[in-house]
Amino acid sequence: MPSMTEDTVDSPKLAARPRGAKSAVERRTVTEQDAGQRIDNLLMRHFKTVPRSRVYRLLRKGEVRVNRKRVDAEYRIQEGDELRLPPVRIDADAEPGRPSTSLLELLERSVIFQDRHLLVIDKPAGVAVHGGSGMSFGVIEALRASRPRETLELVHRLDRDTSGCLLIARDRSTLTALHALIRNGGMHKTYLALVAGSWQLGTKRIDAPLATDNRQHGERHVRVATAGKDSVSVFKPVQFFGSLATLMEVDIPTGRTHQIRVHASFAGHPLLGDDKYGDRERNADLKAQGLKRTFLHAQSVAFEWPGSGVPFHVSAPLPGELTAVLDAITPMKRKAPKHGTPKRGAPKDATRAKRPKR
Repeated sequence: MPSMTEDTVDSPKLAARPRGAKSAVERRTVTEQDAGQRIDNLLMRHFKTVPRSRVYRLLRKGEVRVNRKRVDAEYRIQEGDELRLPPVRIDADAEPGRPSTSLLELLERSVIFQDRHLLVIDKPAGVAVHGGSGMSFGVIEALRASRPRETLELVHRLDRDTSGCLLIARDRSTLTALHALIRNGGMHKTYLALVAGSWQLGTKRIDAPLATDNRQHGERHVRVATAGKDSVSVFKPVQFFGSLATLMEVDIPTGRTHQIRVHASFAGHPLLGDDKYGDRERNADLKAQGLKRTFLHAQSVAFEWPGSGVPFHVSAPLPGELTAVLDAITPMKRKAPKHGTPKRGAPKDATRAKRPKR
């Protein structure tokens, strides 16, 4: 490796970064085929070689307009919407490369279901669903590279640290149908989470709206706020590990960014291994037991196919590294008591964030 001499630092050839031409302003009307998807997903497909962080910056600055108005990244475009896509300068060195062979092989080995409409993978922890945030390629970019003749779109998302069931639509009609199902509460997603402390709240429904517009040190930090979006999580204890931890089953009728992590912290029992909303001391205790990431796993997804009503269910087992953590703390384990726990569909003691009267 050459030393950084004065010539190296001051060389104009190295200091100058090649820049490409700006794309033109584009205006388009959303068709029925494109309706129902999130605006950020549409932009990332449109600006294929633009970094994901820059796409989100375009949205934050209001350079992208829908019906002449600003929208946030979670806005779902509707048929007839008028879009203004701004000019973007594309760096010459931003041309897409190709995901590593090891990543492609890892994801293909992770496929647990596929038919002509849907692909489901047991997403490994540490792999982002999208490229960006220090990763050139995520799940969707790698799968598109592996299957170049297919139209693949994420049905939902998982945090980078979260493992488990991730659904990818293989055609536009399936994506639209499943997004409508999610909006109407027809998709049931269940997670396994290890929380700090001994959970003594029984089956607990947490209804606390979440705001995702807060940033700390350049990173998104979700918080409970009365002006946030409706967010509901149902926590059910599965196993107790003394005063150290409790293994929980979590159902989420809604699917907001960082929802389970923030709701668990709001209940006073943050997820173990969570370095953003968690407890540092408890995290250190579990790190000594082998926990190297947030203990959160998307265990299963279930729904009825729109139109036919045919039931669909897929599940992914708890990965080995999380099972090993439970084994390490098993001496303190005891099963959750059955008595005194409200019925799953109608928990008696609900935690609700107060909203202002309207």
